Amino acid sequence: MHVPDGYLSPQTCAVMYGACIPFWVLAGKRLKKRLNSKLVPLLSIFSAFSFVIMMFNIPVPGGTTTHAIGSVLVAVLLGPWAAVIGVSVAVLIQALFFGDGGILSFGANAFNMAIAMPFAGYYTYRFLNAINQGSPGRQALNAAVAGYVGINVAALLTALELGIQPMLFHSANGTPLYCPYGFFQTVPAMLFTHMTIGGIAEALVTGGVLMFLKRSMPEIMVDLKVEAPA
Repeated sequence: MHVPDGYLSPQTCAVMYGACIPFWVLAGKRLKKRLNSKLVPLLSIFSAFSFVIMMFNIPVPGGTTTHAIGSVLVAVLLGPWAAVIGVSVAVLIQALFFGDGGILSFGANAFNMAIAMPFAGYYTYRFLNAINQGSPGRQALNAAVAGYVGINVAALLTALELGIQPMLFHSANGTPLYCPYGFFQTVPAMLFTHMTIGGIAEALVTGGVLMFLKRSMPEIMVDLKVEAPA
C-alpha cells in the first residue's frame, strides 16, 4: 500500500499533497474544538496502534506484501477527522524513519490511507449501523465490513495513481519514466491482494478491537461515543 519514491511523478506527488492540505487544515480545526484530556491520549494511542499494525507485513503472491492499516478503527472510535491527523502522523513517521513509503509520495500515501480510507469506512459503518444496529457483536461485524471497504478503496486509489503514470509520463520512445505498469496490471494486482488478504486482515483488526473494547472496557466506549461526530 505504501508507494515508495520514484513510482509517482513529481507532478502527481504535488497534486496529491495539494489534495491533502485542505483535509489536514480542516481536521486540525475540527480537532481543536474537541481537544480535551481524554481525546489527546486516545488519539495518540490509536495513532500508535495504526503505526504498529502497518509494520506487520503479510506476504502475498508476487513477492510483495500487504498489511492492515487501522484507520477505519480510528475513524469509528474517534471520528474521521481524528483519523486524518492520527494516521497521517503514523504514515509520516514510517516514511521519515523507516523508509516505508516515500517522502515525495507521502501526500499520496496519506490521502489513500489517512483520508479516503477512514472516510469511506466511517460512512460505511454509519450506514450499516443505521439499518442493522443491534448487539455489540452486530456493531463489530458492521465495523469489520467498514474496514474491508475502506482498505479496498485505498487500494483502488493507489492502483489508479500508479497505473496512470506510464500513460502520462514517458520518454519519446514510450518508455515509462516512473511506474512502468498500467491500469490493467496495477488495479487487478492491488485489488486481488486486498480483497483476499489485506481486506480480511483489516476486517479482523477493526471488528475485533471494537468488540474487545465494547465488552472489556464499556466505560471507554461511553466516553468515546462510538459514533463520533464527523
